[in-house]
Amino acid sequence: MFEWFPWPPGPKGRSIPLSVPRKVVCDLLHFASRVPTVPVQRVIDVSALVAARKEATPRVSWPAIFTKAYSLLCLQSPEFRRAYIEYPWARLYEHPHSIASIAIEREYKGESGVFFAYFPQPDLMTLPALDTAINRQRTEPVEELFAYTFWIYRMPRFLRRLLWWYMINVRGARKTEFIGTFGLSVYSSLGAESLHPLSPLTSTLNYGVIGNDGKVTARIIYDHRVMDGSTVARALIRLEEILNSDILRELKGMAPSVPEQPAREAA
Repeated sequence: MFEWFPWPPGPKGRSIPLSVPRKVVCDLLHFASRVPTVPVQRVIDVSALVAARKEATPRVSWPAIFTKAYSLLCLQSPEFRRAYIEYPWARLYEHPHSIASIAIEREYKGESGVFFAYFPQPDLMTLPALDTAINRQRTEPVEELFAYTFWIYRMPRFLRRLLWWYMINVRGARKTEFIGTFGLSVYSSLGAESLHPLSPLTSTLNYGVIGNDGKVTARIIYDHRVMDGSTVARALIRLEEILNSDILRELKGMAPSVPEQPAREAA
């Protein structure tokens, strides 16, 4: 016979409703869990960029540098602009250009949360312009910048999930407009890195802490339905080449010129 024990005295817990940022992440993970993603990583050398970045004016952020480099890679490699579409028949959709989806941490109503900012064709932007656009997403009012997100999250969950499902599984062009063609998720500025971030995107780029020797681990998490690991491994080699050619030239071009000193006449 079971005995009834009274609830022990003391403070009680509380129920906390999900905020908009938490709902966004819950929906994203709901659909990301259905994507067979695999991480591939490579240690790359960015020591030349470290030196050039110190001399550049203005000094651009590493997320801007990696976003532009990866977008240039996607421009050259159409596999990274493709998405798997399941209905009404399984196929791949290829977008004509890249749309970067960058995870941005913002505070909303006293809670830190992640929002996703979209940047069409970052490969066509200068590094300072791209950096300014990213910084704008970190500083301007959250509800103005992400008004579309807040509009969607006024819907009940079953309608939101239906919208997500349709955008991701039925229309290729709508999928890329809704979630982008590739993602960037990084918090190496906090001294940490994610080994396998989940995402419904075809590929997500992240990187670790840049060492004193200029070496850094770059990682691409990709949808195995769209491409294979050897393609991604070669892409990481090409990413390093782009960083140390196109991006390095642009950074060097941002260094302030030193005025020539007039020649002194001999006494």
